Amino acid sequence: MANPTPIAALRNVELTLGGEPLFSGVDLALSRGQRTALVGRNGAGKSTLLKILSGQIQSDSGELFLQPGTSVRRLEQEPDFGAATTARDVVTASLDPSIHHLGEAELDTWGVPVDLNPQTASGGQARRIALARAFAEDPDILLLDEPTNHLDIAAIEQLEKRLNGYRGALLIVSHDRRFLENVSTSTAWLRQGVVRFLDKGYSSFLEWAETVEAAEEKALDRLDTHLAAEQRWLARGVTARRKRNMGRLRKLQDLRTERSQRKAALSDAAASANLSVETGSPSSRLVIEAKKLSKSFDTPTGSLKIVDDLSLRLMRGDRLGLVGPNGAGKTTLLRLLLGQLEPDSGGLRLAKNLDIAFLDQTRATLNPDDTLWEALCPQGGDQVMVRDRPRHVAGYAKDFLFDPKQLRQPVRSLSGGERNRLTLAIALARPCNLLVLDEPTNDLDIETLEMLEDMLGEFEGTLLLVSHDRAFLDGVVTSLLTPLGEGRWLETAGGYADSLSQLPQSRSAAASAQPPSVKAARSSKPAAKLSYKDQRRLDEIDRLMPQRQAEIADLEARLADPHLFARDPSAFEKTAKKLDEARADLEIMELEGLELLELQDKLSQNAT
Repeated sequence: MANPTPIAALRNVELTLGGEPLFSGVDLALSRGQRTALVGRNGAGKSTLLKILSGQIQSDSGELFLQPGTSVRRLEQEPDFGAATTARDVVTASLDPSIHHLGEAELDTWGVPVDLNPQTASGGQARRIALARAFAEDPDILLLDEPTNHLDIAAIEQLEKRLNGYRGALLIVSHDRRFLENVSTSTAWLRQGVVRFLDKGYSSFLEWAETVEAAEEKALDRLDTHLAAEQRWLARGVTARRKRNMGRLRKLQDLRTERSQRKAALSDAAASANLSVETGSPSSRLVIEAKKLSKSFDTPTGSLKIVDDLSLRLMRGDRLGLVGPNGAGKTTLLRLLLGQLEPDSGGLRLAKNLDIAFLDQTRATLNPDDTLWEALCPQGGDQVMVRDRPRHVAGYAKDFLFDPKQLRQPVRSLSGGERNRLTLAIALARPCNLLVLDEPTNDLDIETLEMLEDMLGEFEGTLLLVSHDRAFLDGVVTSLLTPLGEGRWLETAGGYADSLSQLPQSRSAAASAQPPSVKAARSSKPAAKLSYKDQRRLDEIDRLMPQRQAEIADLEARLADPHLFARDPSAFEKTAKKLDEARADLEIMELEGLELLELQDKLSQNAT
């Protein structure tokens, strides 16, 4: 069947950034009803390609073709809402007044109040507002850059349904493999500055990519054989003075250049993080046992219930995943299970010889002023102690895809994915028997995700994992904890897909259960009063925390631009400093708020 007529196309597009070519002849066509996954390594230029298609930047050469009257909307990784003060203003700004109701309906579909201030919205709320705006505009071409960022599983599944019914053309950049499998009908592979196209969805991509790389390896072998023959001829005495041999000599040099380029291409394709973690001393067979664990907070406006009557046993070698909507209390539950937070009731027993490695989602363990070298070798020298064995810092950094030239860069200059890889490098350097990963897949490319899966498959210790990545959960965990609402959690055997038939209600209903809120139903008993000063501070924290979270999400998005440091080092430094200050301020508010709530609990207990 003939391919449908494209409504947009790139033809022989070339672009140079920072002195090096990013694209060297990109061809790509988009047609109505086509949902194309754009894949490639971090830094390959996927987001830049979307910007060229949307007209935001221009290529150095080549052509961008759009059918007359074609509308394009690009959904950025972190949306910009300008000076808008309500979600309604955001989605209706570009709509004809006669259809403003469509924008409001989209907001309702995505569960966003029309009067929500986008400047103080959380990352998940901002993503929903941006999606509502995009669908309300109903463009002919929708360019999606990491659309599942900050979304919980229920929202991701809702987005899949909307995209599968979309009538226009879609081009999607995402590290969420299950999302790409469920949505895409074709795949574009951006590699070595060019695009290879597969007329099948992402589910067929890995097998196809293997055949492409195998063919390239065979071509390299043939080139090696040819080059060896030419070198033997050269060794027999060709001289540059003999003009009849000069052409052949130039051909030999061209062959050498071609071989070097092909070998570099194969090396780049094969380069992926060399992740491994060594199990420390074996823990007791029983690692964690929770009996009737409960935790909630009384607040001035209601009851915040995180866990209610939870009992579970985690044995050596178990891999427990925690899923649920943003704000459901997954990180708080982690702290309870690790003994870092006291429960209101119930008991907790931990193995005595636990050796814990923890990767938190804020990557707060990194000092932004350290260089990569200092982060990996905090005691000085040039050796990293990797599971009690010395490794040279450059060699160990290379395992995580860092170039030796980056070792003297400050941590603050790293992109989001690079920071994640550095945190993994530090966490995985030491032996452990309990590995705790809180959203480890953020900003990682697909190849590194698969390497991380392989590493965790070989890990003999115990794993606690928080993630919204369904494919990653399916590839790693042995059981899953899912919130059912009102502090109740259900443990199911297997991964995410296995849990679908084990829940007493549908996955979407469970996963979309409303997260605990301090503005939930009123407590059955009136909360004991704090002092006027403490109560005022608690109210202030409730008001300021969402603003600070939104500020952090915006700053992280700016720093995720891999070209910002090279383009404007001063702006990068200022942004990184603001991010450090905002994170520190948020942490202080969280701890202070927690202390005030715990104080209120004690006052309530004393009052009764």
